[in-house]
Amino acid sequence: MDRVAFIADAWGRLDPEARARLDADAIVAGDAAAARVVASLTALFATPPLEQRSTPLEIVRSATREVTDVLESVGIPEVERDEFAERAFPDDRYDVTPATFADLGDDELGPLQLAWGLAKAKVLRADASGGHQ
Repeated sequence: MDRVAFIADAWGRLDPEARARLDADAIVAGDAAAARVVASLTALFATPPLEQRSTPLEIVRSATREVTDVLESVGIPEVERDEFAERAFPDDRYDVTPATFADLGDDELGPLQLAWGLAKAKVLRADASGGHQ
């Protein structure tokens, strides 16, 4: 949970004991978020495209819940965000929502959202026209 450490360092007001607790809690929260996101992605990919109600990026973005909980637990205040971020991600009080998969630290992940969307559109068009792929 590098983002938790970045925000805690920027705030700079945690005593060593609170910072150690935050770091430990961030690891636990990161593991929980990863397990939840993987389970949700697995469920999404097992769902027929016509019944899918979210995107992989939306699911990945939900990991901000755990980051927020950890930062709030030690009293770190919200960060200042721009108007778009406040409207688009109202629950992300620490501005940690990734805009794209590439923001997760691996540039090769960037095109995957587009590839998923194109593949889903192809399947939905084929289903709508009676074709099977």
